[in-house]
Amino acid sequence: MRILISNDDGIQAEGINQLRMDLEQENEIYVVAPDRERSATGHKITMHRPLRVKEWTYPDSRTKGWAVDGTPADCVKLGLEALLPGPPDIVISGINQGSNLGTDVLYSGTVSAAIEGTINGLPAIAVSLTSYESHDFSFAGKLVRGLVAKLGGELPPHTLLNINVPPGPFRGIRVTRLGHRRYVNIFDKRTDPRGRVYFWMAGEPFDVDEDDPDTDVYAIREGYASITPVHFDLTDYPYLESLKLMLRRLEG
Repeated sequence: MRILISNDDGIQAEGINQLRMDLEQENEIYVVAPDRERSATGHKITMHRPLRVKEWTYPDSRTKGWAVDGTPADCVKLGLEALLPGPPDIVISGINQGSNLGTDVLYSGTVSAAIEGTINGLPAIAVSLTSYESHDFSFAGKLVRGLVAKLGGELPPHTLLNINVPPGPFRGIRVTRLGHRRYVNIFDKRTDPRGRVYFWMAGEPFDVDEDDPDTDVYAIREGYASITPVHFDLTDYPYLESLKLMLRRLEG
């Protein structure tokens, strides 16, 4: 298979290199990733300045890479439209250092790179190691390699798989839904040496449904890797019908 790999930790990150090495043995790999960390950029794209691209080589490898001074979404767009010799069979983003659980996927540059693949009609996977202390990406890489071989690039239209892997020990794999995560104590108010107030964004995650065994948050907490099918269509279909009915009544 021809695979486009990207991430938001930057092209030099350990996780993306692990993913490349796990997949390049049996596949044709291209890496297009930010030239530095671009975490929590969401689906931001660069419109008001040119994008700079630098070729990136891997010793003793057939993989071809490019470092881009843009966002993860920029990288996938550029890869698909200008850099790769032809369309890939799948887009894979990761392996991210740190989790992408629940509603955090809306902020995630890792997940946004995968979403850009689905927008362009391609199957996609986003994968994250849910730890900043562990640097053992081997299980996450093997899991993705196995899924790629099993799926053969086949996923429902506009759907990606969001994978989170705990640092271990591993109890297994669960298919989950996104949990409802928000943050508390988000801003730390401080004063600079000149007496001016500023705010430092931090915050602690609060999982509204942390005890729901169907969620990705619960699976990770219990030591399982989670695989969540994610669709970028945010339409509320049940309310859509109610809204139509309400408007018809107003018009009548």
